[in-house]
Amino acid sequence: MKKQFETRAIRLQNKRTSEREHSVPIFPTSSFTFENAEQMRSIFASETEGNIYSRFTNPNCRELETKIASLEDTEDAVALASGMSAVFGALMGHLKAGDHLICSRAVFGSTYQVLMNWLPGWGIETTFVDGGDPESWTPAIRPTTKMFFLETPSNPGLDIIDLQKVGDFCKSSNLLMVVDNCFATPYLQRPMNFGAHLVTHSATKFIDGQGRVMGGLVAGRSEHLAPVKRFLRNTGPSLSPFNAWILSKSLETLAVRMDRHCANALKLAEWMEDLEMVKNIRYPFLSSHPDSTVAKKQMDQGGGLLTFEMRGGLAAGKQFLDNLQLCSLSANLGDTRTIVTHPASTTHAKLTSEDRQKVGITDGLIRVSVGLEHVEDLKADLLQSLRG
Repeated sequence: MKKQFETRAIRLQNKRTSEREHSVPIFPTSSFTFENAEQMRSIFASETEGNIYSRFTNPNCRELETKIASLEDTEDAVALASGMSAVFGALMGHLKAGDHLICSRAVFGSTYQVLMNWLPGWGIETTFVDGGDPESWTPAIRPTTKMFFLETPSNPGLDIIDLQKVGDFCKSSNLLMVVDNCFATPYLQRPMNFGAHLVTHSATKFIDGQGRVMGGLVAGRSEHLAPVKRFLRNTGPSLSPFNAWILSKSLETLAVRMDRHCANALKLAEWMEDLEMVKNIRYPFLSSHPDSTVAKKQMDQGGGLLTFEMRGGLAAGKQFLDNLQLCSLSANLGDTRTIVTHPASTTHAKLTSEDRQKVGITDGLIRVSVGLEHVEDLKADLLQSLRG
């Protein structure tokens, strides 16, 4: 019988060494030795499983990959140095000059920059569509379209895209479906169950959960992951054994942490709806969210992020951030500590004002990555900052 999520996150470990350690050790080595020439040949030929070189495989990375594949309900995964190396690898493993992809308009700023400023130089074009409007998807298809890339919930506006509709669309259109699942994590949402072919993560965020290390992950069926692995192993954005060890240990507490993140975020969002100083509070599981029904269909809880708008726009937003005493100002998210960000001047500053408006990033938009502190202390800090 398949074990529950929490058990798999804790108990899927590499085989222990002869020392019989309880916690898997770190393997800080660049290469591995072989017992004889035949074993060396067979491992290089992929006839036998084994480690060759830590740019290819490492026991710590392999444990992390095995865990995330299981938690995402798929066959395999590859660990990378950062979330953006995961996104880039998923794209470049399957796209070549002359290809075209469709992308939901609301994506992380760096993803947008890769699609708009780098891929065109290699002959790969992108059409952005409204992820919430399936009627806009079909007109975007070209004979050269190979992929549909999306985020849900989106960064930073928390747009929700119906994964089942995208899955059905990609199946009927013979497109590869790639989902950035960073905000939800596999604990809350598993896109593979809705037809996704590949799932990407910035493991730097909720998977680490404590702001310690960088990491990225791509998970999927072996046939779809194979070209991604080839590209990444040749180009070399490898994850260090130490970071992989940290991230694998972090997965052991992912469920516990996400439960608290979600509970705190929902309480804050409900509380903020009654404050006159802010407007347009967005949280996927609030009944006021335009896509809360879809969110509750494909997510187990609403996640650890919420957004709202300052009524005074840009000036009020900056003043609000300057008044905070407990919450952190940082570009990261998914930490034990609550983090507040102003997307228009930070994560999405390189987008034009027009492009920001298209995805709902107003000058007064504030993104809150809700941490694990006591929710009453968070309310107190937000309230004193708003009053200030």
